[in-house]
Amino acid sequence: MREIVIGENEAGQRLDKFLAKYMKKAPKSFFYKMLRKKNIVLNGKKASGNEKLAIGDQVRLFLAEETIRGFSEAEELMEKKLSQKKGTLEKSQIIYEDKDILLINKPAGILSQRADTKEESLVEWILRYLLSTGALSKEDLRTFRPSVCNRLDRNTSGLIAAGKSLAGLQVLSRLFKERDLKKYYRCIVSGKIGTGDHIKGYLSKDERTNKVTISERPLKEGDAWIETSYRPLSMTDGATYLEVHLITGRPHQIRAHLASIGHPLIGDYKYGSRKVNEEYRRKYGLDSQLLHACRLEFPQMEGRLDHLSKQIFEAPIPPVFEKILKEEGLA
Repeated sequence: MREIVIGENEAGQRLDKFLAKYMKKAPKSFFYKMLRKKNIVLNGKKASGNEKLAIGDQVRLFLAEETIRGFSEAEELMEKKLSQKKGTLEKSQIIYEDKDILLINKPAGILSQRADTKEESLVEWILRYLLSTGALSKEDLRTFRPSVCNRLDRNTSGLIAAGKSLAGLQVLSRLFKERDLKKYYRCIVSGKIGTGDHIKGYLSKDERTNKVTISERPLKEGDAWIETSYRPLSMTDGATYLEVHLITGRPHQIRAHLASIGHPLIGDYKYGSRKVNEEYRRKYGLDSQLLHACRLEFPQMEGRLDHLSKQIFEAPIPPVFEKILKEEGLA
């Protein structure tokens, strides 16, 4: 017999939905059969599956451990993978943490979220960190998995917001979706930009090449409207250091939008100049675009996370970025 005590992250959902998360490989018919036979009970009583769970409720599974493990095979594999020590968060990468959220300074070179089952991402680093600190247990992973709420390209560094609790995930996701969180980036682009601007257009993605095109009018159905504003912080004849306000948030938006006006990011081989990029690779060992998510500004809020109202969080730029600013006369 296995007993599960419902916590904050599981409360509020139906019993059958909870069971489907706990044993993901089991068919729904299995749960309803076990509920009818009282092999699964709620608070010691027979249940139908449509009951809404509350904190402290007890779900008892009168099932063989082999049965539970068999229906939870994917979770068992995830736990095994997480136990294999690879990457994990360093304290220096954590900009802010409370019981609901994490703000992380992601290094360039790692995915925000896993693109396939083989490659590590920041999510796995977060899970290992939370397991190591006791903020998360392996049992918790069966029904709730902390995750990131915004994404950065693999070779973009900077602020990533992650939900540690269900409430944290929900609030952050809403803030990003409704564009209430203001997102600012720093970048170095080719060419001289003397004044700031607010540029707009449509973004069209080619799934085959994983590349986007910017145009004044939509090229096909589903093209996304985008807005980007920027202001120069310093400049030379060959490069400009910009602060960018990402108003809409689409894949490759900053990279492609700035390239579309003739000022691609330095270090960006997809949208930039190979000749310029090779020069910076030779001089500084640069192997990623000079784009960093530097600042998040929270709006006035009520309810959960209201302690973050009007708070501003900043992530320091990477050392190679800082070195290039100084040596290129942009600091």
